[in-house]
Amino acid sequence: MFAAMEANLCHAFYHTPPLWTNGQFGLDQFDFPQLDLATFKASPIPEKLRLGHKMEHVFEQLIGFSRHWNVLAKNLLVDEGKTRIGELDFILSNTTENRCYHIELAYKFYLINPEISEPIHRLIGPNKKDMFFTKLDKLKEKQLPLLFHDTLVQKLENLGVNRNKVVQQLCFKTQLFLPYAVSQVGIRPLNKKCILGNWIHFDDFNTSEFQKWDYYIPFKQEWVLQPEPERLYLTYLETLLEVNLRMIQENAPMLWIKKPNGILEKLFVVWW
Repeated sequence: MFAAMEANLCHAFYHTPPLWTNGQFGLDQFDFPQLDLATFKASPIPEKLRLGHKMEHVFEQLIGFSRHWNVLAKNLLVDEGKTRIGELDFILSNTTENRCYHIELAYKFYLINPEISEPIHRLIGPNKKDMFFTKLDKLKEKQLPLLFHDTLVQKLENLGVNRNKVVQQLCFKTQLFLPYAVSQVGIRPLNKKCILGNWIHFDDFNTSEFQKWDYYIPFKQEWVLQPEPERLYLTYLETLLEVNLRMIQENAPMLWIKKPNGILEKLFVVWW
């Protein structure tokens, strides 16, 4: 089962679109290599890791499967004396270009709030603890400059890396969710292909419209996946009881909806 889950995570990660293409916000998007995953075999991923750390393992495996990329370093620590300043996600080498890359990885789930005028400020995490624009600021002001921290000079030299020639990019993959019953919201210059579901307030979910469908509440690591019919789907009333508990805990769950016509959809229910 776990091997199948890890393979599914890798495939889902690979097929998740980047939040933007080329360069935006003064940041270049990593052009993920084209892979034929027909012969790809996922390696074990520690079960108790947070989803973000699982995605690091997935990224490393997929890059390792590519023909022209190698991982030189992962989670390269930046220490100043006994103080941990931070870490670099990945240092990669491209054998066809003979060039090294510093890649910061992000895999995010954002709800689109059309009541906010500025597109990059519209993206918020399901529990309102994560904002896209604050993530951008952190990447620009903290993460990317770490490459040039004095304490990294020797570590990079040991890897055969000249930091002044390193290309810095982001691998920023995202699933976006529109308000329920809203078909379109302007998010330029962001990638519309990232829109993969909807979100709704609990009071609106607690209405008769939703009683005719069945639901599965995926674990956090399953959020990455496309909904699958082979799960134990619950009735609306069973789901409502569980979702209500999540609302009390201020924890917005993702639901997979299974409709009678076989259509499967993703829906976040939020407490705020």
